[in-house]
Amino acid sequence: MRIGILGSGLMGGKLGTIWARAGHEVVFSYARSEQKLKRLAREAQGNARAGTPGEAARDAGAVLLAVHWSRVDDVLKQAGDISGKVIVSCSLPMNADDTGLVIAHTSSGAEALAKKAPKARVVSAFGTVPSEVLFGVFAARKKAMRPSLVYCGDDARSKKTAAKLIRDVGFDPVDAGPLHIARYTEPFTLLIAQLAYEGDEGPELAYRFERFGRRLPR
Repeated sequence: MRIGILGSGLMGGKLGTIWARAGHEVVFSYARSEQKLKRLAREAQGNARAGTPGEAARDAGAVLLAVHWSRVDDVLKQAGDISGKVIVSCSLPMNADDTGLVIAHTSSGAEALAKKAPKARVVSAFGTVPSEVLFGVFAARKKAMRPSLVYCGDDARSKKTAAKLIRDVGFDPVDAGPLHIARYTEPFTLLIAQLAYEGDEGPELAYRFERFGRRLPR
């Protein structure tokens, strides 16, 4: 599919590169310089190019939102009409100095995004892993045991699209339910960040859920 990247920093740049190498058409946008966008497109080694947010969103089967929370309104404005678009968001609602969530408990960044773009179809995904682990997961994608990645959203078709993109990176998608479950997954991201960046073993960290015991028939 064609994927527009709104925010080509660490997360957006790596996910866009992986999806291009997995065979998708990718348009990188919204970085500090056009030179960076062109470099990402060149190094992706696939069907990738640089563009504006409007070009990235136009005709896209899915759009990745990967900007700091303070830039969400600006990038949405530049993207233009995103009615009906699947927006896969990993943008965490952090304050300006990244010391805490500005939205929590009674709502979430994903829900706030859905209100900002009411005609789009928002799925929250990819925010619960560090960008440093993405290339490693992609390289190991053919192994039988894949790490998990939770996602949530209210639209079934959009979640199916997000699940495919999650598998293409190398994760096992775990449907956590409707979009309001982001109220739990977003704080979980802070736990992952604590382990990844404050621990002694480095940020190349993923997680896996496993079920034990036999499920009884209903």
